[in-house]
This record gives sequence, C-alpha cells and structure tokens, in this order.
Amino acid sequence: MTHTLPLPDFAHERVEVITGPRSGLFITVALHSSVLGSALGGARLWTYPHWSDALGDALRLSAAMTLKNAAAGLDAGGGKSVIRLEPGETLDADRRRAAFLDLGDAVELLDGRYRTAEDVGSTTDDMLTVSERTQHVVGLPSTVGGSGEPAGPTSLGVYASLQAVLERVTGSASPEGRRVTISGLGQVGGRLASRLAEQGAQLTVTDINPARRAFATEIGATWVEPGSEHLVAGDVFVPAGIGGVLTDEVIDALGVKAVCGPANNPLASHSGAARLADRGILYAPDFVVNAGGVIYLDLEAKQIGTSEEIMARVAGIGDTVRTILDGAEERGVTPLQAAEELAASRLRAGAEAGVR
Repeated sequence: MTHTLPLPDFAHERVEVITGPRSGLFITVALHSSVLGSALGGARLWTYPHWSDALGDALRLSAAMTLKNAAAGLDAGGGKSVIRLEPGETLDADRRRAAFLDLGDAVELLDGRYRTAEDVGSTTDDMLTVSERTQHVVGLPSTVGGSGEPAGPTSLGVYASLQAVLERVTGSASPEGRRVTISGLGQVGGRLASRLAEQGAQLTVTDINPARRAFATEIGATWVEPGSEHLVAGDVFVPAGIGGVLTDEVIDALGVKAVCGPANNPLASHSGAARLADRGILYAPDFVVNAGGVIYLDLEAKQIGTSEEIMARVAGIGDTVRTILDGAEERGVTPLQAAEELAASRLRAGAEAGVR
C-alpha cells in the first residue's frame, strides 16, 4: 500500500539515478542539502508501482531529512536513498547483497557529502554490505563495533514527544488511561506500543501485516482492520507506517485531540496542517517527533558524548516539541509552520557562516 504525494520544490544539490549493474534494480540517491554538513538519511528498500514513484519518494524524504536534521540541531544535511522493487518482486539473499553493493557504489559517487543508514526495508546487516563499497555509511551492526539499530532511540523520541502532546491536550504527560491509536507496528511503532501498554494506555492498533495481530493480543491492545483506525475515537492518533495517510478525508473523520507519530510525511498535502488546526486537532510535526534515530546515529558516528548523554539529547525532543507548540500558539501559526521556521533559521545561519 502506497500513497502518491506531491513533489517538493526541486532545490536538491545532487541526485544520482542508476540501474544497479549487479542487481538490475532502480536505485536513487538524493542529496537535498549539505549546508550544515554531510547529509544523513537512510536507505529505503520498498515496492513502488513505477520508478518515478521511487524517485519522487527519495526527493520528498531527502527534503524532509534536511528539516529534521536542522530542527534537531545536528551539523548534518539532508539526503535519502531508495532501492525500488516492482510490485510482487522479492529478493533472494544473493540479489539483496548485490542491491546493497550497488547502493554503496551510488553513495560513493557523492564524495562524502551524503551518509546512508538503515531505513524501511533495510537492516544494519545491509549497511555492512554497503560498507564494502563506501565508508560513508552509519549504523553498522553492534557486533562489528557499529551503533546498531536506531529504532530504539527513535521510539524514545516519539514517546517524549507524545508526553509533551498529552501534557498540552489533557493536562498530564502520563499515558495512563489515555486512548491512543497506533497505525503501524514496525520497529518503532511496536516498541512504542509496548511501552505505552506497560504504562496503562488504552491502545488500539493495526498494521498492514496481519501477523502483527498476535503482538497486539500479547500486549493487550485492541486490533482494528487497516484503513479503519482513523475512525477510532481517542486522545492521540499515532501514524507509524507509510506516509500520506492524513488525507483531507481522513483528517475530517479523525476523532482525536492530537496527532503525533514517527511516520515520515504523514500529511498527504501541506495544507493538512491547517485543516487539522481548523478542527482543533494538535499536530506534532513528524520531522521533529521522529528525529531520535538520526540524532543517535549522527552523534554516535562522530563520537560526540557518552551513550547516556546521547540518549538524554534524544529524550530532549520532547522539550523541542514543547517549544514549537508554545511558539505556534503565541504567533497564531500551525506547529508545522513553527517547526519549519525553526529549521529554516538554522539553515540560514549555516549558510551565512559557510558551514560545510
């Protein structure tokens, strides 16, 4: 299941598109900005109806990574890479390895201005394969001395953001007794669901993979069929799967006080932020909420701070959300606009200082 999203304005520094010589797959690496430093963004292995859909996703996601890394206060630009699978296509072990060797070659073409990492559909072991062709990769398996899977830090940042949002819409940061709907039970959504269940939240969950229903039963959550989750009344709706789920129709049907989740680009259109505000639904911008993984990967790779200090900075995303919500309320703008302006101000400062 995919959603067609509008393309961003083309302001990318460089975009590489290749047919992998080993795998035969469409591969693109999109470098949106290196103003604040070497760009950081994951490698997505996903199914797209057409190669142009994969390219469009890379362009959107890389632009979002620029906002994410800038708003997070990282000295890192924004980029993304995508390996396209055709509908129904699967990879055996040999062709999967070939695909990520091809990706490593494509990343190397950017001369260090972009660093890749695992993302939807890829793993830390895949990044180890990439490292055979380029040194510009982070998040290698912990067994070889790498920083490992970033889903834990991402989930922590989402949880801290959710606390800030609950505090704003209910008066308490505690999830106990709060009605939370999570759409997507992958690495991040599943971790978040487990944590919220342990803390007494009333959970409703779903995932496009029906096998995840067993996990829902295990944690005591109510399962609903995919596509109906936005109809569940509650306190917070958490998009944790694919992008573009918040269409005008979905927004108009939401029966929650707030939206806060890790999915990249959950708004089907930029105007969705104003539509949510008009309905009195608080929206925590995705690129702020889900920045825990890149904060962890970037600081670990640069050896900035101890593990405890890095995780404390990840948890500080909650305070960033509070600052954005306060600023939006004071100025009468949407939280999305306030977050974009925060990122833009840092990018301007970086450009003026000549940071590279």
